[in-house]
Amino acid sequence: MVISNKALRFIIATFVICLPFISMANPEKDTTAVQTVVAHEGAEASHEAHAEPTDVKSEIKEFINHHLLDAHDFTFSANKETGEHYGFSLPIILWDNGIQFFMSSAFHHGPAEGVAEHNGNFYKLHHEKIYKTDAAGTLTEEHGHPTNVRPLDLSITKSVVGIISVAILMFLLFAGLAKSYAKNGGIASGAGRFFEPIVIYVRDEIAIPNIGEKGYKKYMSYLLTIFFFILFLNLLGLTPLGFNVTGNIAITASLALLTYLITTFTANKNYWGHIFWMPGVPTPMKFILAPIELLGTIIKPFSLMIRLYANILAGHVVLMSIIGLMFIFKSWIGSSLSFGLAFALSILEILVAFLQAYIFTMLSALYFGAGNEEHHHEEAHH
Repeated sequence: MVISNKALRFIIATFVICLPFISMANPEKDTTAVQTVVAHEGAEASHEAHAEPTDVKSEIKEFINHHLLDAHDFTFSANKETGEHYGFSLPIILWDNGIQFFMSSAFHHGPAEGVAEHNGNFYKLHHEKIYKTDAAGTLTEEHGHPTNVRPLDLSITKSVVGIISVAILMFLLFAGLAKSYAKNGGIASGAGRFFEPIVIYVRDEIAIPNIGEKGYKKYMSYLLTIFFFILFLNLLGLTPLGFNVTGNIAITASLALLTYLITTFTANKNYWGHIFWMPGVPTPMKFILAPIELLGTIIKPFSLMIRLYANILAGHVVLMSIIGLMFIFKSWIGSSLSFGLAFALSILEILVAFLQAYIFTMLSALYFGAGNEEHHHEEAHH
């Protein structure tokens, strides 16, 4: 019997699609089906509903949530069965009637689980937030949120370690690039050869077209810093070390605030004139448009903050969710497909890392250019 190529391809495609639904793992025994029904079964079920979930899907969700949060220690790996953690502690710095300084390992060796004692004070680490408690670590909750006093937390967290690491890397990298220019007569050497074209691209394709030949130089240091800072942090977040710095809204808000402050304090009078007293607009309309234009100066950096935060956060969630599918599928083909999809998405995330750094730098340069626009641009509209 001869089978046509189209029919053969259809049969193979159908077989491949159905493979993920065929379990290749050892069958699991359902012990709940043979349990004896007792009178207090309903009470036990109610108690178990509030217990910590132990199924695979809940564990994956918990792991993703833990990854997205900042951490007060650096953990490389952990064994859930033995409770062993492999990593190192980070400094805890609190302002509570003075500086309180101790290591995060104190939370694991305190009078109670997750409770640290220092100078007669007791602190509990709950969802990576530090609360002041008693020796037993009692948390008073209202509407599902603890109401205990939270001391000012100035700790060196995992995100801070990532920021310091990237700052040191950038300093060494570009200090070496500057020295190579001085030694070789303006010719880059070493690792600087790779980054020199990116520096020139930021200058010629981002700074000069958006700010102008006259005023771009005073912004170049900030534009280069913000571009490589965001780029390196984005790439660091794709490593197995588990950093999620640019996926933290506090970090993106700080970067956007810097752009807003630089734009505000370096803008010329023509920029403020267009905001508070727009030329060519009837006087009554100026009083209506001025608050809207002023609000627009705040909305612009807000959009910078949300764009970077949302894109990086969504990328981390999607990538880790796809990786988690490998532990949910009970067939080798399903796990293999999940791995292939996660690998392809990781390559796409590298592109996103460059793209988000470019967009943030481009829009910052655009705002700087608007703040330094010359008066002759206004006259061209009349």
